[in-house]
Amino acid sequence: IVEAGRLTGSSLNRQPWHFIVVENSQTLRRLGALAQSGPYIAQAPLAVVVAIDKTRFAVSDASRAIQSMILTAWSEGIGSNWVGFQGLTEIKPLLGIPDTLDVLAIIPFGYPAEALGHGKKQRRPLSEVAHRERFGQPFA
Repeated sequence: IVEAGRLTGSSLNRQPWHFIVVENSQTLRRLGALAQSGPYIAQAPLAVVVAIDKTRFAVSDASRAIQSMILTAWSEGIGSNWVGFQGLTEIKPLLGIPDTLDVLAIIPFGYPAEALGHGKKQRRPLSEVAHRERFGQPFA
């Protein structure tokens, strides 16, 4: 899963990310307490904290890497999602992340308690989100 993130393309091949793999249960509990939207991180067997360089395209590049890891996990039957979006500076001392980096996200991983496919969200139809040549022109 982490390899999928590492291999993701980036602007000018800068690869502005650092992936901190956390398996220690006490550290996972602390991450869950620090992440406002992710207290369930404490129950995950593993999480990846994504730290990024403070460069122009780091957020978009690392976001692509995060998506690669999440999609790879789900393709293997491992559940995951994105917790937080920057503003996670209080995590830095916990994991020894230097001030030269920002913390972009925490990605918890684990096996879903329910069978995959339950609770699928309805997606907007292609005709509402895709356009041909100009905005408002039907795609299909």
